[in-house]
Amino acid sequence: MCPRNVVLVQDDPIDAKAVRSALKGSFQVEWVRKCSAGLKRLAQERKQPTGGIEAVLVDLYLPDCQGIETFDQLFAAAPQIPILVLSAAKDEEVAKLAVQRGAQDYLLKNHLDAYLLSKTLGSMIERAAIAEALFNEKERAQITLNSIGDAVMSTDVWAKVTYLNVVAEGLTGWSRAEAVGRQVAEVFRIIDVTTREAVQNPMPLAIQDNRIVALTPNCVLVRRDGVEAAIEDSTAPIHDRHGQVTGAVMVFHDVSTTRALSSKMIHLAQHDGLTDLPNRTLFSARLTDAIAAAHVTGGSSRCYIWTWIASSTSTTPWATPWPIACCSPWPAGCSLPCAPRTRSAGKEAMNS
Repeated sequence: MCPRNVVLVQDDPIDAKAVRSALKGSFQVEWVRKCSAGLKRLAQERKQPTGGIEAVLVDLYLPDCQGIETFDQLFAAAPQIPILVLSAAKDEEVAKLAVQRGAQDYLLKNHLDAYLLSKTLGSMIERAAIAEALFNEKERAQITLNSIGDAVMSTDVWAKVTYLNVVAEGLTGWSRAEAVGRQVAEVFRIIDVTTREAVQNPMPLAIQDNRIVALTPNCVLVRRDGVEAAIEDSTAPIHDRHGQVTGAVMVFHDVSTTRALSSKMIHLAQHDGLTDLPNRTLFSARLTDAIAAAHVTGGSSRCYIWTWIASSTSTTPWATPWPIACCSPWPAGCSLPCAPRTRSAGKEAMNS
């Protein structure tokens, strides 16, 4: 296996020789004596990776930079490269501060030996590589979820929100920072459009029953500011690698425009384009339903046609009812009051 490349930023030649000897065979050590030289080498690595620097070892007290400022400059130049601080015992507190600010670890120079330094450096590089891989995977997942056109929301096993993508933020009115940790019923509020009563949230149900759940078609989502939107969704439980339910994820989208267009198309198909009165298609459907209901219940149903007749002495047409279909005998002496209508003579409208 080829030695891994590391940069040693150390002014003292004796300390530098000790480090290089301890790492000989396992690491290829590139030694620089000033912070500025270390920054220059890291800048070269960013522009065009040459030796593939895997770690930086640094003494915080250098000729051109002292204390925590040395670490801050190196970390800012290459935050993705792990840094191991080499410290004198008297400067241990500064080394601890560097760890708090992002250094992987620190070692006291008077306790260095070949085994400890090599093992610490190797473990540090492996941890940094794992952390970087996990971060990249999470970032790719978030970019993917934010790029799709549907809203995505997830919860933990207690039905508390753990994630919202950008589309979900827009539909619910909650930002991810505000929503995380809240009960999903507070963030995702749904009601029945007819009764105006709250509807059971599908995410706790998916967790409880361990199955895919969908909303009933008559639901609307009430945004944080009160604006309502018709939605369709699919909710599924989330499982860990052992098959245990750890939460739920919901994918949903706004169908308000689609539903409005569908309702409009149905209305246009069943009503006259000029008068907006029911046409033959709707009349036939209602008549069929009325007859079927009468047969099922054993009751009666009457249907009438209203004919507008123009009077020779008046410009206002009058409506006169005429029975056109009966599911029971026409009652003797039955009459209905006429009502004025603004409709051309001889035309008919259906009413049931």
